[in-house]
Amino acid sequence: MSSSSFKAVIPAAGLGTRFLPATKAMPKEMLPVVDKPAIQYVVEEAAQAGIDDILVIIGRNKNAISNHFDSVPELEVKLRDKGDDERLLRVIESSDLADIHFVRQGEPKGLGHAVLRARAHVGDASFAVMLGDDLIDERDELLTTMIAEHERTGAAVVALMEVDPDHIHMYGAADVEATDADGVVRVKGLVEKPKAEEAPSNLAIIGRYVLAPSVFDILERTEPGKGGEIQLTDALQELAADPDGPGVIGVVFRGRRYDTGDRVDYIKAIVQLAADREDLGPELRPWLKEFAASY
Repeated sequence: MSSSSFKAVIPAAGLGTRFLPATKAMPKEMLPVVDKPAIQYVVEEAAQAGIDDILVIIGRNKNAISNHFDSVPELEVKLRDKGDDERLLRVIESSDLADIHFVRQGEPKGLGHAVLRARAHVGDASFAVMLGDDLIDERDELLTTMIAEHERTGAAVVALMEVDPDHIHMYGAADVEATDADGVVRVKGLVEKPKAEEAPSNLAIIGRYVLAPSVFDILERTEPGKGGEIQLTDALQELAADPDGPGVIGVVFRGRRYDTGDRVDYIKAIVQLAADREDLGPELRPWLKEFAASY
């Protein structure tokens, strides 16, 4: 099975309360990271991995997301008439990245519920789930490695990343054992947001998953947990504990990840990405040094 036969699911129905009032009328996934909305980075990552069929799970007031990926003929004509070919190309590219579909989640009942809403679109094929507030640098490989591991083992595959043990309480932590492959572990269990002293490891689940369609049956019978939400972690825990199934594999990511779900980390992500860009970095980096030296 090639990446092109995979579909990607991007849950984007969250309320974005940490960014209020900016997200009162604008979806948090549309907040700009330098000069592109966060969700465009995720769609570009899927396209780069060969996935051209993407389902976005949206909530109320999320029409801006679908509008962004639509073509805007009047804007294209204006840019073409002005001879602004660079901006014209970027506008057209955002509309041509992939075949993008949308479905409403209805009530926001958790990540597991959002994934379940993709069932009719995904059908009987394996698929990727990509969270919009975790951005993976385009220079680092992750999703293609996860798809390859899924094809090799049939297991559910999660992305893991080492975090400071003092921060593990902010994530789902994985209990793992080594495999013969470097950077690949078998997940024995998952603990949602454990205290540092109770965490099985400092390997945190980050927002990339590759799943078989059998996960839908598990999500259908998964009872709501904390906050009345259906958790994807609970379904993964069941898969990991099944002695007769292919289980859960973790791919340990050691590349560049930008967390845009937290206000401070969102600002850091913008600075890091802008400083690396050829068009912005030469002017920005010296200023950053001066600014840092003044504190």
